Amino acid sequence: QVQLVESGGGLVQAGGSLRLSCAASGRTFSNYVMGWFRQAPGKEREFVAAVSWSGARTYYADSVKGRFTISKDNAKNTMYLQMNSLKPEDTALYYCAATGAVVVPKRPGDYDYWGQGTQVTVSS
Repeated sequence: QVQLVESGGGLVQAGGSLRLSCAASGRTFSNYVMGWFRQAPGKEREFVAAVSWSGARTYYADSVKGRFTISKDNAKNTMYLQMNSLKPEDTALYYCAATGAVVVPKRPGDYDYWGQGTQVTVSS
């Protein structure tokens, strides 16, 4: 089992920045591919970004590419999502997730463990 706890969400004006954190406990953090997803009211959960188990490879949704940066610190058992140039359409509940998959998936169903989420609200 892997337990995941997100933090860092909040209310920010458009153009501002936030950094989300995902603290992991349980099994060896470095063995897992990690991802960030988000879900706005009335919408399906969507892929935001993912990072390979080593942290060397990163993947982004087109909607956040160039604005968000995902990273993974295996020594601290923590994953981050630096979000810059935030837009109102980034408003959502953000979840971190982990999977033991070899490749980096982008579908929510391919992840085994989930946090409870942290709310990000961007005002215009």
